Amino acid sequence: MTRRRHPVVLLCAISGALAALIMAPLLRSGHLLYRDAVSTPRSFITDTTLGVGDLPPRAVPQDWVVAMASSVVDGGAVVVAITFAALVCAGVGYGRLALRLVGAAGRTGAAAAAMVAIWNPYVAERLLQGHWSLLVSYAALGWIATAACDILRDTVDGQSEATPRWVPWTHLVAALCAAAFTPTGSMLSGVLLLALTGIGARRIRYEGFGAARRGRMLALWWIGWVVAALPWLTATLVGHASIAAGDNGFTVFGVRAEPGLGTIGTVLGLGGIWNAEAVPASRTIWWAAVATAALLLVIATGTVWLWRHRGPDTGVIATLGVVAAATAIAVSVAAIGPVAETLSAATVDVPGLGLFRDTQKYLALLVPFVAVATAAAVAAARRWVPAGFALAATTLLIVAPLPDLAWGVGGTISPVTYPSDWAAVSAQITADHGAVAVWPTGSVRQYSFTDGPSLDPLPRMVRAPVAESGRLVVDSAVVDPPSGRGADVDAALSAGGSVGRLTELGVGWVVVENNDPPSALAAEAAVVFRGADLTLYRIPGPIADLGASTAARTTAIVAHLVWAVTAVIALVAALIAAARRTRR
Repeated sequence: MTRRRHPVVLLCAISGALAALIMAPLLRSGHLLYRDAVSTPRSFITDTTLGVGDLPPRAVPQDWVVAMASSVVDGGAVVVAITFAALVCAGVGYGRLALRLVGAAGRTGAAAAAMVAIWNPYVAERLLQGHWSLLVSYAALGWIATAACDILRDTVDGQSEATPRWVPWTHLVAALCAAAFTPTGSMLSGVLLLALTGIGARRIRYEGFGAARRGRMLALWWIGWVVAALPWLTATLVGHASIAAGDNGFTVFGVRAEPGLGTIGTVLGLGGIWNAEAVPASRTIWWAAVATAALLLVIATGTVWLWRHRGPDTGVIATLGVVAAATAIAVSVAAIGPVAETLSAATVDVPGLGLFRDTQKYLALLVPFVAVATAAAVAAARRWVPAGFALAATTLLIVAPLPDLAWGVGGTISPVTYPSDWAAVSAQITADHGAVAVWPTGSVRQYSFTDGPSLDPLPRMVRAPVAESGRLVVDSAVVDPPSGRGADVDAALSAGGSVGRLTELGVGWVVVENNDPPSALAAEAAVVFRGADLTLYRIPGPIADLGASTAARTTAIVAHLVWAVTAVIALVAALIAAARRTRR
């Protein structure tokens, strides 16, 4: 008799195939440089990488991970590999969640859940915006929900003979660490964990267990979340970044209604990113309404089936549904003019509120319920047709409405090759002669070797920290005003680039990109390198040290190491347990 393979093998195969279909153009040599996606051949650990530089820790610990990995492997390959793994893990994670909560749907239901988790407008738009690291956090949510379900079952029903009680905890901790790959992802996991701890506490109390047992389990959940969030929490506490938030954040970054859908319809369809240019072509026309209707048909069918087949896990499923509904309502309401203006004004005075201004990011919280409902839709269809037909019909409703997610989102995303000047400049700049300034000022660039705007790759390419003001302008609206040392450096360069003033600000290098240098800089500083694209100036004399303190750097490094070691130990333990279970 032929041995039937584990469902996870099927989920890996399906998820890997879909991820390859999406990322095929990126699998050749080159580096990502479009909008917020920036990869370089090598990046280095600086104050900015650790989150204790001039800017708030918005890319912690992702930049540290890439810097460490790129010391061994080309940074472009690192970013592509992480993104590919995130898509595969998203499919497997949400597929496993469907297996746990909708067992009647079987493997076909889990396969459908994996497909909808990978093939949807949210993934397409975040890829087009360059938010590859957010997809790591997005993928982790399915694993967090599954691990929480398993822990809750073990607590209420007793330990499974096949799986030791500690195994789901390793899954939870590893998933929480993955979710905290970005600060926004950490907030996503926190919201989901808060909802799951609520239903967990109620179920344990209902089963008659004492408060001590309930409190112990929930405390361990949140200790895991804090340990996972240590890198960016620590950087926020010990860093010296001057955080200046503008009063346009929620207004500019609010969800954008798609054709024929309105705000709530767009949100329910998992679309609506603020940047109208970071949208698949099929979502810019009336076809967006057709695609959303197809997805909602699947979700509605599955929701009805879940209601009619309530069981022990109904509380968890209902919680995921409440999280999805509450998120959809909150994101839609936040896009209303007066509400967005009020929230934007509050961002100036309320620390941390800016983490929520890109409200469309939080539509990731809809996906756990969407995946479960999709699996349930397959279970419903199996009443009338064989499982294969049910899966085929569901796949058609998921994939066909968004055909241009394939091949780099319709060929939009492709790697670039940096001109040789970039390698030459990065080789010249050392870490012991102050910070680097860039002229012209600003973080957004339009290079001749790219197809669109992108962030400046220099901060991720050189050994010394780059002085950045944090100024962000979107459609002529100042979202983040310039602040801190970076603002002073920009002002000094705009005033001519006095060498004396730059040394006071701790600047030892100035890179001029395709432009005439400031007059005083050209007269007083030495040219170290001059190429077709870049010119590098070295500021003479002693340079003031205005970087982070040794204590701040050490503390940030320790926090990153604790996060990494925790994630690795949890992952290795989970893999060992899986190997033992397979042998049995």
